[in-house]
Amino acid sequence: PPRSTLFPYTTLFRSPSLLLLATLHFANPVHAADNAIISWREWSPQVFSEAKKSGKHIILNVEAVWCHWCHVMDQKTYANPAVAAAIAKNYIAIKVDHDANPEIAARYRAWGWPATIFFNSDGVEIVKRAGYIPSESMTALLSAIVRDPSPERVVDAISITNPRSSLTADDKARLIAMHKSSFDANYGSLAIAMKFIDPDSVEYALLSGMRGDNDELARANKTLTAALKLEDPEWFGFYQYSTHGDWDHPHYEKIMRTQTRHIRLYAQAYAATQNQAYKTAAENTLIYLYRFLKAPNGGYYTSQDADLIQGQKSTDYFALKDKQRLALGIPRVDEHRYTKENASLISALTRLYSATNNIAIKTEALAIGEWLLANRQRKDGGFNHGNSDNNSHADSKLFLADNISAVAALTDLYEISADRKWLKQAIATADIIRENIFSSELVGLAAASIDKSDPLAPYVDLEENILAARVLNTLHHYSGRAIDKTLADKAMAYLTNSAVIASRYTEAGILLANAELNRDPLHLVIVGPKSDTNAAALFSAALANYQSYRRIEWWDRSEGELINHDVEYPELAKSAAFVCNDQRCSTPIYTAKEIPEVIALIEGIKANR
Repeated sequence: PPRSTLFPYTTLFRSPSLLLLATLHFANPVHAADNAIISWREWSPQVFSEAKKSGKHIILNVEAVWCHWCHVMDQKTYANPAVAAAIAKNYIAIKVDHDANPEIAARYRAWGWPATIFFNSDGVEIVKRAGYIPSESMTALLSAIVRDPSPERVVDAISITNPRSSLTADDKARLIAMHKSSFDANYGSLAIAMKFIDPDSVEYALLSGMRGDNDELARANKTLTAALKLEDPEWFGFYQYSTHGDWDHPHYEKIMRTQTRHIRLYAQAYAATQNQAYKTAAENTLIYLYRFLKAPNGGYYTSQDADLIQGQKSTDYFALKDKQRLALGIPRVDEHRYTKENASLISALTRLYSATNNIAIKTEALAIGEWLLANRQRKDGGFNHGNSDNNSHADSKLFLADNISAVAALTDLYEISADRKWLKQAIATADIIRENIFSSELVGLAAASIDKSDPLAPYVDLEENILAARVLNTLHHYSGRAIDKTLADKAMAYLTNSAVIASRYTEAGILLANAELNRDPLHLVIVGPKSDTNAAALFSAALANYQSYRRIEWWDRSEGELINHDVEYPELAKSAAFVCNDQRCSTPIYTAKEIPEVIALIEGIKANR
C-alpha cells in the first residue's frame, strides 16, 4: 500500500489484496515442525518438587517464538539424539516462551534469546548461558554439570538499605553522566554493537532538548532519524534491532513491544518537533499492525517471526517486494493476545491520537480497551496475561507487567476521552497491584504476585519498576489518592538505590521517574460542555502537547466534580481552558492556538505549535 494513505484505518481490510493476505496469514503459516525428541515441561513448582525427589537437575530453555537462533537451537541442538539422551538421563527439561511468562522474561532478560539456565535439584541456579549452544558444546556442558553441580559463580543479591523515594545529588549526576557517555555520536542510540531505540534514553533527550538543551535534542533527532532504517520498506513496521554496530544488519522479527515503542516515541517526537517523517513512521507502523497483527475478533497478536522457514535466515525474502513475498508465504505470526502488549498498544495509540487528532486512532484505542476488559480482566479486577480460561501456572499469577501496563492504558484512555469509566478502572487495577503484588518484605514491586510454593525468590525488575513509579504517580494526580503515591514511592525506592544504579550501563528512565515524582505534572483542564465545539478544540490542543508527564481533563459541570477536584474554576459565559503549574493557574484561555504559548510561558519551555 502507498505510504500513509490507508486512513481511516477501519477501511483497511476492504482491499481484496489485503483480504487475500489475511487468508494467507491464518491458513498458510510456514514454520518448522516442533521438536518432539525432548519431553519439555511447563514452568511450575511441581517440576522443581519432582527434581528434588529424583535428584535430577533442571535445564530451562527460555525462548522467543519469533527468534531465529531459538529455532536453530531446537533444530540442531535439542534435536540431536546425544543431547536428548543426556537430558533424559539426568535432567528435567523446562521450556518457556518468554512472551508467555513476563516474570521469567524479566528475570532472564539479560541472557537474551535463547537463554539456557541450569538448576540443581534444590532449585539453585548453577549455570547460565546466553545465545545459541551447538550440540557438541551442549553435551559437554550437560556432562560437566553432572560431574560438578556447584554454582559456576555466585552473584550477591543487591542489598538495599535505607530506601528513599528520590535520588541523591551524586546518583542523579552519575545517571546524567551515564546517559551522556552512552550515546553513539556516529550512529545514534547507545554506543553498543546492537542498534535499537532505547525508549527512555530518547524520551529523556527529547524532553531535555525541548527545555533548551540543544545537544540533547540533537541526540534524540539523530537516533530517531537513524532508526528509520529499521522500518520494513514494503510492509512497514519496525524490525527489532540491527547488529554490527550500525543500522544496516537488521534482525527481521517484528514484535509488538518494538512497534508500540516506535509509535509512541515517533508520535511524541512529532508533537514536539513537527517533523513529518516522525508522524509518517508512527502511522505506517499502525498500517503494519492492522495488516498483520490485528485479530479479527478483537485485540492484537504478539509477534511475527524473523524467518519465513524457521531456522533459515530470511535476508533475501525481506529484500523482495510485496507480491513476491506473498507468493512465498509470510513468516509465522504468534496469535497469542497478551494484556501487556495490547495495553502498551493502547498507550501508544493515545499518544498518536493526541499528536494527530485522527479520530480513527482514538476509536481503535478505545476498542482495544473494551476488548481487554471483556477478555483479560479477572472477576477481582486484575488482568490475566493471556486467555482467562488458561489454567497454566503462568496464568494463575498476576504479573506486574500486565497490570501496570493496564493502569497506564486505562489512564491514557481517560486522558483522551474524558470518560471517567476508564479512570475508575485504572484506580481499581492499582488496588489489585497493592493487594496482590505489593510486599512489605521487598524494596520495589515484585514481577508477579508472590507464591510461596515457587522455587525461586520473588524478582524485582528495574524496567517494570520504572514504569510502575511513573504510571502510579501520574494516577495519583488524577485520583487524588495518597495510596497511589505511596505505591509509586515503593517502586521508586528500588530505582534510587546506588547499587542498582551502579549495575546499569545507562538508565535514563530513573531520571524521568525521579523528576516526575518530585513535582506536579503539567495540568490542563478544559471547562465547558462536551457538546461545545470550542471546548472540543481546546481539548484537542491540550492533548497535542508533547510532554509525557501531564494531567489533562475535560470538566463538564453536568457530570459532577472531577474525581480529583483539587482546583475550583470560575463559571464563565463560554468554554475555557486553564493551565496550572506550581500551585498557580493561567487566566482563562478561549482559543486553541493560545494553549501552547501559555504552556511554554508557564513551564519555561519551547512551544510545540
